[in-house]
Amino acid sequence: MSLETSNETEKPGAVECTICKDTEVVFGHQEEGSTTSTTIKYEMYKPCSCVERKAWRRRFKNAYIPDEFEKSTLENYMQESEVQKNMLSLARNYLQAFPESKEELIKKGMINFGFIAIVGEQRIRSLPEAHRTETKNKHNSFGLGKTHLHVALSKRLLKNGFHVLMISDVDFMDEMMNAKRMNDEGETFNKLLKGVMQADVLVWDDIGKSKHSEAKESLYYNIINERYKKQKPIVFSSNEDRGTLSERIGYAATSRLLSRCGENLLETEGEDWRFKKND
Repeated sequence: MSLETSNETEKPGAVECTICKDTEVVFGHQEEGSTTSTTIKYEMYKPCSCVERKAWRRRFKNAYIPDEFEKSTLENYMQESEVQKNMLSLARNYLQAFPESKEELIKKGMINFGFIAIVGEQRIRSLPEAHRTETKNKHNSFGLGKTHLHVALSKRLLKNGFHVLMISDVDFMDEMMNAKRMNDEGETFNKLLKGVMQADVLVWDDIGKSKHSEAKESLYYNIINERYKKQKPIVFSSNEDRGTLSERIGYAATSRLLSRCGENLLETEGEDWRFKKND
């Protein structure tokens, strides 16, 4: 079974691997002859065949990938429009150019990868009510499969041994602001911050969705700037455009985020497939 589509369930107290009894090691004997024709037996230990599967599953769980996207792959991404074909092509090219190991990533670094809107959500919201629906339909950036592709990309990198962390903008920002107010001398806040700073690849879903505040703007800048300096990649999506994203996360943070994309930034719009599949 493919690791990308595996959905094994674990029962409490049950042994998953009958070969190693979940110890992840197996042992046996190797026989070797001597000059006196006496057979010498050596006891040998080696990793069980389940090790790679279990290690991948742990990395998958620690990446915080949403359950509904567990089976998302590049192969089952729907390409019903030209923009979706371009999105998939960009994701494939990014993976192909990605360093082969953590050591190479640390040494050479990697640029960012992102999808943003042509006309941002906040720009549409600011229009007179009579024009909102028409503009939203014309420049829709929702339901194009951005998250699907980012999860698929993340899973490929996880299989290659990279530490990937996926965050949803609103949930993450709320969690960080709550942690900042905790009376624990910043322990929880710093732990969360350390996670996004140290991940080999940070996947940031719907960046700019959280309601703006000066405290959040400072946090956006600190995270993006630190990863910018260390050339650690951020894979991101946003339903804001270049201008409205700057208003949501700050001009300095947006400049650093987008400037490190190079050709790996695509402005998107098209039909919302969520509505289409319910027709």
